[in-house]
Amino acid sequence: MGFIITPAIKLIFRKNNMKKYELTNEVIHYNGGTLYRIKALIDFGNVKAGDLGGYVQSEDNLSHEGNCWVGNDAWVYDDAQVLEDAKVFDCAKVFGDAKVFGCAKVFGDAKVFGCAKVFGDAKVFGCAMVFDNAWVFETAEVFKNAKIFGNAEVLGRVRVFGDAEVCGQATVSSNE
Repeated sequence: MGFIITPAIKLIFRKNNMKKYELTNEVIHYNGGTLYRIKALIDFGNVKAGDLGGYVQSEDNLSHEGNCWVGNDAWVYDDAQVLEDAKVFDCAKVFGDAKVFGCAKVFGDAKVFGCAKVFGDAKVFGCAMVFDNAWVFETAEVFKNAKIFGNAEVLGRVRVFGDAEVCGQATVSSNE
């Protein structure tokens, strides 16, 4: 007789320090640092046990809680963190002290770095960059070659794209 593992049981396992992924021996060396490819140990979200993910510098970069994941050839390193149900995938890079959380997605060749935050249901993709102390959140989308930096905030049902730059103390939001 087999066991049925429900979402509630998965949550109990995770709270008891059961890891959802491990660091593999497949590494990338960059600027004197080492990144390790990750491998899922259990099923969660759209990830199946045995799936290979992207690269992290340490387990501090990707939470074992929630359905967050670093996939494909994405890199997360330095003190950057991916938390909750956020996803970083394709060839995206998240580094410095940046945080990606909530249900946010960073993908394509996008970069999030410095002390930037991407959260809520926000998406950063293409060759977009979010850096310094900038925030992209709620349902905002930043893509193509757009740059959000300084202390700028992009939020709501807003799309910043092309070669647009939002910087300084600027806030771009929808009227909702």
